[in-house]
Amino acid sequence: MAGKFTVSLGKIIDEFHLETIYMPKDPTEILIDENDVTRPGLQLMGFYEYFNPERMQIIGKMEFAYLSTIDEETRTQRLDALMSRHIPALIIARELPYFSEMLDLAKKYDVPLLRSKESTSNFISGLIAFLNLNLAPRITRHGVLIEIYGEGVFITGESGVGKSETAIELVKRGHRLVADDAVEIRKVSNISLVGSSPDNIRHFLELRGIGIINARRLFGIGAVKNTEKIELIVEMEQWNPEKIYDRMGVDTQFATILGVKIPMLTIPVKPGRNLAVILEVAAMNNRQKKMGYNAATELLDQLGLDMESKEVVKDYDAF
Repeated sequence: MAGKFTVSLGKIIDEFHLETIYMPKDPTEILIDENDVTRPGLQLMGFYEYFNPERMQIIGKMEFAYLSTIDEETRTQRLDALMSRHIPALIIARELPYFSEMLDLAKKYDVPLLRSKESTSNFISGLIAFLNLNLAPRITRHGVLIEIYGEGVFITGESGVGKSETAIELVKRGHRLVADDAVEIRKVSNISLVGSSPDNIRHFLELRGIGIINARRLFGIGAVKNTEKIELIVEMEQWNPEKIYDRMGVDTQFATILGVKIPMLTIPVKPGRNLAVILEVAAMNNRQKKMGYNAATELLDQLGLDMESKEVVKDYDAF
C-alpha cells in the first residue's frame, strides 16, 4: 500500500464543473494530496500560524465581502501574502466576481484560479467528500464485492471455492455486482470502508468453464454498481467435517481492514448448499444486528439460557 495518494486538479474541475479563470499548465499535471480545504479569512488578515499551504483555498461570500472593504493596495498585499505560499488552487464560490489583482497575482505565482456556481458550504462539503474518497488509504484484496439488499458484502476465499458463481446467482436474483477478483478497498473515515473495482476490469467477471463475461452488458445497467460501503465480510471455505462451525451466531466475529472492524462470517461450502440464498439471509441478518436485534440472543432468553457473547477479531490485513 502506497503511503500517499493524489488526485489531479483536472479531475476536480470535471467533477464540479468549475470555471477556469487562469490555469498555469495542464490541470491533469497538478496533483492534490490534501483531503481538506481552507477558507482563508484569518490569512487575509495576516494570520498565518498553523496555515497549511498544501490545501486548496476557497473564497466565499464572507472573504469576498472583507476584500471589498479594504483599499486596493492593502488587498493586493494580503492576496500576495496568500498566493506567494504557492497554494495548489484558489477557488471562488457562488460565481462571485474576481478582483483584477487576484488574476495578476495568480499569473505571477502560477496559482490556478477557478470559480464555482455552488454556494460555499455546499461546494466545500462536496469537495471534501470527493477528496476523502480519492485520497483515502487503500489496499487491493482478492474477492468479490456485491450489494445485497443495500448491504455491501465482501466475499473472500481461496481461488475456485465458488465466489464468482455465487455472485452471478445473486446478480440474477436482482442484486448488484461491484467488483470481481480484485476489490480496491478505501478507508474513507475511521469507521467506514468503501470498495470498488479497478477501472480496467470493472463489470467483468470470470466463470470457470465459460470464461470472461461483462455483467453490465449481459444483465443490464441495473445489475452493476461502481462503489459500495463494505458492511459484511463473508469468508467461503470448503466444508471441513472436523471443524466446528458456529451454529448459533452468539459470538461476533470481526475482521480488521485498514484499522476498521467489519463483521465477518465463515460460510462452509459443500454440494447442496444454496450459497446465494445463504448470503441474502446473512445480509438481512447483519442489518438486523445493526438495528439492535439478535435472533440467537432472543432464542437463548426464551430458553432461559445465559450465554455470554464475545468478540473475535481477525486481522484481515495480514491475509
